[in-house]
Amino acid sequence: MPAAFSAVFAAVEAFLEHERAQVPPWFTAAFGAGIAAWLWIPDRSGWSAAILLGLGLAAVGAAIGTRRIGGALQFGGLAFAAGCTLIWWRSEHVAAPRLDRPRVAAFEARVDRYEMRAAKGDVRLTLVTATQGLPRLVRISVPDEDVAIGLGIGARIRVRARLQPPPPMALPGSHDFARDLWFQGIGAVGRAIGPVEVIEPSPGGGLDALRERLGRHIRGQLRDRAGGIATALATGDQSAVGDEDAEAMRRSGLAHLLSVSGLHIAAVISAAMLLTLKLLALSERLALRFNLVLVAAGAGALAGLGYTLLTGMQVPTVRACIAALLVLGGIALGRDAISLRLVAVGALAVLLIRPEALAGASFQMSFAAVTSIIALHHWEPVRKMFGPRDESRFSRILRGAVGLLLTGLVVELALIPFALHHFHRAGLYGVAANLIAIPLTTFVVMPLEALALILDPLGLSAPIWTATGWSIDAMLVLAHRVGEAEGAVAMLPTMPSWAFALMIGGGLWLTLWSGPVRRWGLLPFAMGALGAAMAPVPDILITGDGRHLALIRDDGVPVLLRSRTGDFVRDLMSEASAYDGDPLSLEEQGFARCSRDACVADIVRHGTVWRLLATRGRDRIDWAELTKACADADIVVADRRLPRGCSPRWLKLDRQSLEKNGGVVVFLDGSPRVSTVAERVARHPWRS
Repeated sequence: MPAAFSAVFAAVEAFLEHERAQVPPWFTAAFGAGIAAWLWIPDRSGWSAAILLGLGLAAVGAAIGTRRIGGALQFGGLAFAAGCTLIWWRSEHVAAPRLDRPRVAAFEARVDRYEMRAAKGDVRLTLVTATQGLPRLVRISVPDEDVAIGLGIGARIRVRARLQPPPPMALPGSHDFARDLWFQGIGAVGRAIGPVEVIEPSPGGGLDALRERLGRHIRGQLRDRAGGIATALATGDQSAVGDEDAEAMRRSGLAHLLSVSGLHIAAVISAAMLLTLKLLALSERLALRFNLVLVAAGAGALAGLGYTLLTGMQVPTVRACIAALLVLGGIALGRDAISLRLVAVGALAVLLIRPEALAGASFQMSFAAVTSIIALHHWEPVRKMFGPRDESRFSRILRGAVGLLLTGLVVELALIPFALHHFHRAGLYGVAANLIAIPLTTFVVMPLEALALILDPLGLSAPIWTATGWSIDAMLVLAHRVGEAEGAVAMLPTMPSWAFALMIGGGLWLTLWSGPVRRWGLLPFAMGALGAAMAPVPDILITGDGRHLALIRDDGVPVLLRSRTGDFVRDLMSEASAYDGDPLSLEEQGFARCSRDACVADIVRHGTVWRLLATRGRDRIDWAELTKACADADIVVADRRLPRGCSPRWLKLDRQSLEKNGGVVVFLDGSPRVSTVAERVARHPWRS
């Protein structure tokens, strides 16, 4: 046994020595794993155990000594413990009072953030209040018609608003808005009632004001749909993009074009470098006396920083900017800086500042895309296939097109698990769409828009704006055609956390190692993909307030208890049930009997009939009638408090129960069970 152990130890040591250049990115992965562990583990005792586990691994590594295994365990354990500790500390550091119940309040406040949402016809304000009984930070929406002159960042206002606590996760596995607002320090959200009174107007100025003015100017030049897309490309503000266009971009796999990230940063920096280099090279004296490539790199760095600040420093933008600055640093030093270490440094920089970003789709998808691209082009067969060589122009163009198609395919495959996990859907035709849309955006739309903005002061921009609008319209036509094609979208219900973790781990193993051992990453990835594919479709979905319920038919179509529901709830129910379409109404189904007060439905699953009783009216129901109906039902759901005499055969979900458990998902398979939001959120500080 000792001999076998020594052989394994020596083999691992030799492997780490051979892969020593690939080891550093794993420390960033370990740091992120510590953050993920804190988000997944339910309570303080578990968080403490995770930190102690990391420190224990580090102690084992220190005991082993200076060998590769010892160093990997030591630094990996410390990174894991540091990640878990950092996110725990930050969750406590940003803790702020939250509203405990809905209320209508009139108060004075200072505008901290001003976001125009042109597509929704309102403005979203983040306010700093000083009113007793209200949280310090409040976010409200104000209809456009109630926006007063002088309203902006820094303005002091008086407003009356309907406020409520931060909305919790609506269903198990859906997006956790309460977590987002917790880390932003926002303690209440709501909507203004009536006009906003400006006590002291906004002083103006600042990047937010510049971003807002630029967005207004662009939408003034390009009206309707094109203006929203152009605003998103220039300022990163997607609020002016219409719902239909945004949905088409998501379904076609082009939504990443609206989020300012690597593609946009690269385009801006490349354009700045090219212009600087060409203009300075016109002077023979400058060309002979200075390193113009270095000067152009500096100009590109300034352009990238300015664009990042202008677009609001979102996670993918910051990541792309950091990566670009490292690349430019490599150019200045005469080295190739494009590597997985570059990605790891960028990810670590973001996580050190905002560790909670790890849970967001933006962080995960942007880094997954870049990592997959770099890993692909560092793979030896690909390097040989697309490396520089003497050939005809046609062959070079053909190889470039093949390389672009292959890169797009790899990126789409890398993003599918994240899209299915966060949005329950993934575009299947994104490779073909991106093959057209990426060059169109990079080489046509963005240069035309930049040129139009430059020519605006001279009054010569009208034809350029027209051409910009045409090119954006072409991109939208592509998005809608692809998104509406049959089979364009794959849908999946909420996948198990372990399946998603296995796919992430397998993907990291595939991309971060360089030798044949990387193939072993296919095994956990395949296991995770199988687990995700086998995720069961729920039978009943209930929101935490008990007002909205969806029953999933045998053919997968969700039917709603209340036919008059907003788009958010309808989309929520469709996504959670893995249905690509609009839900139907329960009262129209043959297996249901509905009145103004309630619906009774008989659900047949695996030869068993389950009777569901769900209330939907506001009027008082006769006690005797209600208790009799409860006794005849297996499941009772109500948005009111039900009497003790209401005793269904299996499950009772009334206001009291739902306030404790939050949204509920019911499975009526061989072993009936429920999953709740309370189980998901556990003891994390943003729980309701």
